[in-house]
Amino acid sequence: MTQNEAKLLVAKRAVGFISDGMKVGLGTGSTATLFIRELGKAVQAGLRIEAIATSDASSTLAKDLGIPLTNFDDTLLLDVNVDGADEVGQGLALIKGGHGAHLREKIVASAAQQFIVVADETKVVEKLGKFPLPVEVIQLALPLVTRQLKDLGLNPVLRPARNRTGPWITDEGNVILDCHCGVIEKPEEMAAEIRNIVGVVEHGLFLGMATLALVAGEDGVRELRP
Repeated sequence: MTQNEAKLLVAKRAVGFISDGMKVGLGTGSTATLFIRELGKAVQAGLRIEAIATSDASSTLAKDLGIPLTNFDDTLLLDVNVDGADEVGQGLALIKGGHGAHLREKIVASAAQQFIVVADETKVVEKLGKFPLPVEVIQLALPLVTRQLKDLGLNPVLRPARNRTGPWITDEGNVILDCHCGVIEKPEEMAAEIRNIVGVVEHGLFLGMATLALVAGEDGVRELRP
């Protein structure tokens, strides 16, 4: 099974957790995109839902597929949020933000009664940290935050735009520092240290948020719980 086949398998399984009348969070990234496409097929076949997307890209895709969108003015609570992850560790601790949407992803996940992670086996790790930890930063504070992250030993690198002309700019107009921190032995402590830095908007550690992970591999889809 190729990685893309595994992602499609788990995306299809995740649609099975969506039922009529649900309010659904739509994630961002390659696996989440496959889920949105499969969900669009279900909507076109008659499934009635409303959704809130975690990025402009996911919102545009949902609109193109005919998935009705809502917002937090009208919908304060979501039934389920379905999103991918860059790493899935013990207790369903996650690193997210490879696609630069972790601020909105965390907001949407926080509003959901159930947060389902969709991933392939390559994303499951014993300890978080091999994937660089994204930190979203207010542009004005970039030099200050960079210095403080360096002082913490987190080796921050400014993420370049996809076309390599200038920095990556998030949907909220901020920049991203990717921290090459190695194995994260104490995720909760690191999360607190980063959040205490003035100018940091959000980081990519998702701790105590996921309620279920659907992980696809050669033997099919397995379910992981905290």
